[in-house]
Amino acid sequence: MDVNDLRSIITVVSFLLFIGIVFWAWSGRRKSDFDAAARLPLDDDQPLPPATHGNAQRTSQ
Repeated sequence: MDVNDLRSIITVVSFLLFIGIVFWAWSGRRKSDFDAAARLPLDDDQPLPPATHGNAQRTSQ
């Protein structure tokens, strides 16, 4: 076994690992988890307070 055989084996194992991750990510069992994770940036926002125009808070000197 030389270095090229080892490189070929590592390439095949890496490709199989990639295919496994793709099937895991696209499986139907994971859809609800990924949908919940996709909503996190939008759900964490706090509602903004009512806008004030600043006129009522100004005092003239």
